[in-house]
Amino acid sequence: MQETTRLSVCDGVATLCLNRPEKHNAFDDTVIQELLTHLKRLADQPGLRALVLKAEGKHFCAGADLAWMKRMATLTHDENLTDAQQLAALMAALNDFPAPTICRVQGAAYGGAIGLIACCDIAIASENARFCLSEVKLGLAPATIAPYVVAAMGARTCRRLFLTAEVFDAPTAKHSGLLHQVVTLGELDQSVDAMLSHILRTGPVASRAAKQLVKRLSDVETDVASWTSALIADLRVSEEGQEGLGAFFEKRTPPWINED
Repeated sequence: MQETTRLSVCDGVATLCLNRPEKHNAFDDTVIQELLTHLKRLADQPGLRALVLKAEGKHFCAGADLAWMKRMATLTHDENLTDAQQLAALMAALNDFPAPTICRVQGAAYGGAIGLIACCDIAIASENARFCLSEVKLGLAPATIAPYVVAAMGARTCRRLFLTAEVFDAPTAKHSGLLHQVVTLGELDQSVDAMLSHILRTGPVASRAAKQLVKRLSDVETDVASWTSALIADLRVSEEGQEGLGAFFEKRTPPWINED
């Protein structure tokens, strides 16, 4: 059976790779648990200098896996709350990872994928990358990832993108603060390697201390995960959330869209 993620460590650099290219690297509870397990194990390795988060195939991550979404729509509020808390734990583990992190982005990066990008210290994307926070179209909200996305992109930008669910391009993502660099697809690996070379020339202890310095000065509230997890659980089991998810899977128009 193909692993949904792959991990390798070489010369003090860990590479954590989403490995579901046939599913556009969409994530489900298995992917979340694998990523969380890898991050917890790597966080205990003091000699690790950096972590690169990347994905196989044409797309970084298309967001939530459709089969997983369909399953979540049938679960109770408490089951949805537990599920949301696992995703919140993953975002916190990546955001709080002790060593510097770099995210390599290509193709689609939708929904929770934007949370992964926002939780990394440095994000580099190809110019063909496309982004979308599409949750409100389904009667939901990007609740669990919101603290990190708002911290990266700013409240003003998020007011628009959370509310419109519009697709935006890599230059827009860079201008808003989600990305640090946009390059051609052919230059993507070279640009990640160049960023790594900068990090590897710094003092190992100092680089971790500098990361902690920024974190202490701009930390997301520690109790916010409980509230955001509860919010998405509430929305998933709400009448509107159930209707929105049902309309999406049945390929029909939800009732809040007037096509007259």
